[in-house]
Amino acid sequence: MTLTKSPQVRGDSAAGQDQSARARPPLARAAGLIGALLLLLLVLFLSLAVGARQLSLGEAWAGLVDSGSATYTVVHEMRLPRTLLGLLAGVALGLAGGVMQALTRNPLADPGLLGINAGAAAAVVTAISFFGISGYTGYIGFAFLGAAAVSALVYAVGGGRGATPARLALAGTALNAALISYVNAVQLLDTASLDRMRFWMVGSLARAQESTVVGALPFIAAGALVALALARPLNALALGDEPARALGSRPTRTRAGAIVAVTLLCGAATAACGPIVFVGLMVPHMVRALTGPDQRWMLPYCAVLAPVLLLAADVLGRVLGRPGELQVGIVTVVLGGPFFLYFVRRRRVAHA
Repeated sequence: MTLTKSPQVRGDSAAGQDQSARARPPLARAAGLIGALLLLLLVLFLSLAVGARQLSLGEAWAGLVDSGSATYTVVHEMRLPRTLLGLLAGVALGLAGGVMQALTRNPLADPGLLGINAGAAAAVVTAISFFGISGYTGYIGFAFLGAAAVSALVYAVGGGRGATPARLALAGTALNAALISYVNAVQLLDTASLDRMRFWMVGSLARAQESTVVGALPFIAAGALVALALARPLNALALGDEPARALGSRPTRTRAGAIVAVTLLCGAATAACGPIVFVGLMVPHMVRALTGPDQRWMLPYCAVLAPVLLLAADVLGRVLGRPGELQVGIVTVVLGGPFFLYFVRRRRVAHA
């Protein structure tokens, strides 16, 4: 069966979105982006304040800026690396999801759903178990290799240029299942590596360190710059290859750039905190209702609201899991599952 768009077929997969978002003036969109940045700032401070030791926002601020504060060690050694890693990973996953949905014109495109995160995870697990590699600097190369390989494989199996949303989703789901099975098998056969991998595999920010943040920053920054630079070409590509060429865009170069951006973003984020799913699926849909399909606005909004969602999920996991905590990857699955079912439910399904 195939999924058809409602109320009308659109190459940019924006069917069913609020029509008023398309007509919203740039000033309103800019004001909305400023509001999103303020919300991000609030969530950043909540991430610094909430934990095993509860801090007020004032205590969190004092611990951040005053080396003589009683909360300085808690904030700088425990909370700040975790918060910064959540910020970077959220930016990476939000942008990767937005770029993938625009590139494939597939409303189901997501680094987790299409198996790209699983490809990076499988490569990192291989590095840990078979080569004894540890630490972010050791994981990152394998994560990039796995993410790139699965990106290319899903695109090829899904039909290449003739790929449809349903075929890409099916190809990604099949590869994701196979890769997760491989990861589970490796973990069961190598109990020594299981303990090192168990928190990482569910998607966690709990073990974030300053070295992890510093290592991830250049790759995510590079991927974000490439993704944002592709906003206008992706707008043209949504019209089809020939209209895009007529507008001066180069579809082949746009696709190659998008794959580079997604590989950098997903590889770096997965190596740092494990495979976190549904963030890249949920956020672009939320943003599209605010901005319309214009990638020049969608991608910046995704870069701001995705870390809001990820950090809020991390804070929620700390609160709900007391006296321990729920890892952020578990919380995003709990939040993302109903969203995914709702999205599929509201689309018309036609049988071929």
